[in-house]
This record gives sequence, structure tokens and C-alpha cells, in this order.
Amino acid sequence: MEAGYQNTKVNQSFYLQVDDQHKLYVEDCGNTKGQPVIFLHGGPGSEITPSCRLFFDPEKYHIILFDQRGTGKSKPFLSTENNTPFDSVRDMELIREYYGYDNWFVFGGSYGSTLALVYAILHPERVEQLILRGIFLGRQEEIDWLYEGGAAKFYPEAYEKYLSFLSDEEQKNCVHAYYQKIHQGDKEAHQAACRYWTKWESSLLTLLPHFPEENQLSPSEEATAVLESHYFENHMFFEEDNYILNNVHRFNDIPMEIVQGRYDVICPPSSAHQLHQACPKSNLHLVEASGHSPYDPEMLKTIVAIMDQLAE
Repeated sequence: MEAGYQNTKVNQSFYLQVDDQHKLYVEDCGNTKGQPVIFLHGGPGSEITPSCRLFFDPEKYHIILFDQRGTGKSKPFLSTENNTPFDSVRDMELIREYYGYDNWFVFGGSYGSTLALVYAILHPERVEQLILRGIFLGRQEEIDWLYEGGAAKFYPEAYEKYLSFLSDEEQKNCVHAYYQKIHQGDKEAHQAACRYWTKWESSLLTLLPHFPEENQLSPSEEATAVLESHYFENHMFFEEDNYILNNVHRFNDIPMEIVQGRYDVICPPSSAHQLHQACPKSNLHLVEASGHSPYDPEMLKTIVAIMDQLAE
């Protein structure tokens, strides 16, 4: 992970109260007079880390990052109450208003690409440029691909471990079974289910497979399992399965860079291809020697080059 902009320092960090319950951790870095860009982390349930700053030239960009509801340093941790993509869109608007920007670049990968597109549907006038990586359109077919046997065809040994926590009956709907264990089980069942859930997904992240050891559950892994299962059990809280592409007319005039790993098993390239076809102002960059992770060397190099070009 040597490419990218190393050692970008945080200018300020603070908590923003977004409703009666949730306080979001927000930070910014780079040039406060540069091009504003908001970074949307994935998951749902991931969090911002220093590596999220690697993509942006700190002399050219004002980089704004936040932990979404229930994640990272945001409070309350693990909360699923009032926690949907639409709540996060409202939070983005509060953050934008705090900084006083009329519009900005929106950068998101994996579920972050989903959130970016929902934001563009609801507030297209606020989006100057979309930069999306590892496209997830939030459809049931994409959820089923990952958790109900599609990706298993590439990683059968890792999927076997994921299934081993479930009974034969529960394996008929893995997401629902895991949701019940994570959200309704006792502490021991909750922690075990979170471990099995996250180990499966983390096995698929990189081009060269990495099978994590069975170790203690980290807070970030727990948040990923809690919030992914919450979102996927509830079909992303979308009113229709193909919500994003059915509303493509709202945002298909926005310039868009789509970066997609050819061998992304978590978010297969077909979704990126469909989005590109629907958006005449998009460019699709298929990165051949890459999987899902933005830190695969060729993926990181490609994203940094795109961001450098957009800053000119």
C-alpha cells in the first residue's frame, strides 16, 4: 500500500449532533480552499481510517470524512435505530451545510457507492462529480450473490465455514438466520454470528485470497456484522428492489468515474457495467489485476490517478 498520499494530517475533528440520538464523528484534512470532496465508507458498518485519505492530494482537495451512524467513533455505537441510507443522506446534507459548500465531489466505494448514488438521486444539484468504486446497487440479487451461494462458487471452503454456523433449515435463508442470531441471540450467539459473518466477507476482499484466523471479534467487525445484517434483512430500506437504476434519470447527467476490479467477488463487475450503460456522462475503469479492496496495488494506483486528473 505504498502508493497514494501518505501522512495526510487531520485539520480538525468534531462531533455533529444529527438527531436526538445520533452524534457523528467528522474530520477533515487537506486544503480548506481546495476542491471539497466527501468520503463515504462502505459496509454498511465500516469506519473511516487514515488509509481513507490515501486517494486525495491534500494540496488540491478539502477532504471531509465521517463515521456513519452506529459505526467507528460515532455515538451510540452499533445503534440500528433511525439507521438507513436515507438517514445518512440527511446527515450528509447537515455536514455540507456545516462546511458551507453549495456542492462537492462525492466519493464512495462498495456500500459507499450505494450511499453516493442515493444522495445523487435526492440531491443531484449538490453533486459536482461522482467517484465510485466497487459498485453495489443494493438489489436483492446482489445480496443473494454474496450471502446465498453466488460468491461461494469462487470460495467454497470459506463459504463452507460460513454455513457451518447454521442448521440445514437456516441455510435456506442465510441472511435472515444470521440477522436473528446477531440481533436476537444471547451475547455468545451474537459474537459468534458476527465472527462467522465477517470472516466470510473478509475472505473475499483482495485479489489474492486472505483467510483470516479465528480470533477475537474487533469492534469494527462487530459493527460490520450488525449493520450489514440490519440493512440486508430490510432490503436496504428501498421502496423498490431496483431503486437506484429506476431513478437513474435523477443523476445520469452528473459526471461520474466508475472504478471496478475485474475480479471483485463481493460486488461483481456486472453492476458497474449496468450503471455505466445507464449514465452517458460516466467513464468505466475496469482494473484487471484487482478484486474488491481499494488497496489492491493497481486499484489504488488507478483511483489516485483519477483523483489527480479531476483536481487539475
